Amino acid sequence: MTARIRQFLRKRAEDGPCLVVDLDVVRENYLAFAKALPDTKVFYAVKANPAPEVLALLAALGSSFDAASVTEIEMALAAGATADRISFGNTIKKERDVARAYALGVRLYAVDCIAEVEKIARAAPGARVFCRILSDCVGAEWPLSRKCGCEPAMAPDVLEHAHRLGLTACGVSFHVGSQQRNPQAWDRALASVAAVFRECGERGINLVMVNLGGGFPTRYLKNVPTVKTYGSAIFRALRRHFGNRIPETIIEPGRGMIGNAGVIEAEVVLVSKKNENDDVRWVYLDIGKFGGLAETMDESIRYPIRTPRDGDDLAPCVIAGPTCDSADVMYEREPYALPISLEIGDKLLIEGTGAYTATYASVAFNGFPPLKTYHI
Repeated sequence: MTARIRQFLRKRAEDGPCLVVDLDVVRENYLAFAKALPDTKVFYAVKANPAPEVLALLAALGSSFDAASVTEIEMALAAGATADRISFGNTIKKERDVARAYALGVRLYAVDCIAEVEKIARAAPGARVFCRILSDCVGAEWPLSRKCGCEPAMAPDVLEHAHRLGLTACGVSFHVGSQQRNPQAWDRALASVAAVFRECGERGINLVMVNLGGGFPTRYLKNVPTVKTYGSAIFRALRRHFGNRIPETIIEPGRGMIGNAGVIEAEVVLVSKKNENDDVRWVYLDIGKFGGLAETMDESIRYPIRTPRDGDDLAPCVIAGPTCDSADVMYEREPYALPISLEIGDKLLIEGTGAYTATYASVAFNGFPPLKTYHI
């Protein structure tokens, strides 16, 4: 919560739940990343928050962009980025989308298997490719699955195949898991990357780039290390595994770039119990999983919540959204402590919601409109 957001919400006309993002915080975050890792290029993960205002700000600051689709590529270009500052970082791409990205000037692509390499060789001849490898994601609050990436032992074969088909096999990428609170997580992944570099070198392929991925956290209910701490830990890991021949590096911050810049204002729709003897109340808000809070799935992300009655006695609550879907419950397995005095109509502030909220919101499930967003 910043003074600018607080002032905006005071003056806002009532129009349902909304997300407000303070662009000054985004600017500060970008500069912090650039300072913490001065020799590393920042490729903002567009999927975290693709608002034109955010992309234009970052493009003007000199950021590059990690795009997951042709639409995100076009959004980055529209915001002022040039094609040489865009990576098509999704390992799952239709061949016609690769061709479209290539026509737009994009020359950097992620792969994780032979079949994807062959698509790119056909649709984007001569492009640069990097192979994504799997990481254990230990320490991440939002661990990633095995959906993207291959076992490290497979990566040299993938990159060699790219080399044989006329592509430039340039490097390796990984992701240590979203909301990664352990700065040492990059060390384990870089040990695997260094092994891939050595194997490719023995095959006559000179890799030059490591994509360190995202994973940089924002603060929710627990404190997180500073960006400077991550930068120092990553540099030490690079020196440990690559010595004085540190390759070109890029990072893909998303949550860490914009998460703490946003606040959602929501309203209490209902406070009730399922049984008169229950100790736990149910608090229903006018926003839920389908309105933008999808990352409460499995209660992985626990957002800080402020109420106008903070300081009153607390009691455990189940927090749920307004839809008639039984999956639209945010916190039940571990109830959330909220003031006993909380009433229908009270406005709550859900902090740390700048990333992965507005774009997760459904178009009109149960007739509820998408989450309104404001960038100030």
